[in-house]
Amino acid sequence: MRLPPLEELYRSHGPAVLRRARQLLGNDEEARDVLQDVFASLLRRPEQFEGRSSPMTFLYAMTTHCALGRLRLRRTRDRLLQAHVEAQPPAGVAPSAPDALVQLRDWLATMPEELATVAVHYHLDEMTQDEIAAVLGCSRQWVGKLLRRLREPGLGGSEP
Repeated sequence: MRLPPLEELYRSHGPAVLRRARQLLGNDEEARDVLQDVFASLLRRPEQFEGRSSPMTFLYAMTTHCALGRLRLRRTRDRLLQAHVEAQPPAGVAPSAPDALVQLRDWLATMPEELATVAVHYHLDEMTQDEIAAVLGCSRQWVGKLLRRLREPGLGGSEP
């Protein structure tokens, strides 16, 4: 299977890539950056699409990978800032409680990439183990093993 021309691919699948990035990152600006990064990567290296899946499946996987990378960078940046900044909130002001999506993003950012990718596909996308295996290019048994690891405490596997 060949990749359609990039302009056509952007018009047909760009909105889905943007939605996916926005869903994972919770930030419009970062989501637009991911959209740009995904298509710029394809412009530079179109051969990375090997035709093992549909273009949409490939773009979805690329977007997930790129967004998870940004979550990790964000978490690292926040941790470094926290370590170097000793500002305390004013007395009497309680920090706001993080919502479930913020907790989910933080949880994903702590995991190894392969586990985070499986977690997103399984829990957020509600994909079957067979579908995940097809997207990742691995066996269904391997996906099952990764899902079991997600349930183990200590690996970032304790759910938010």
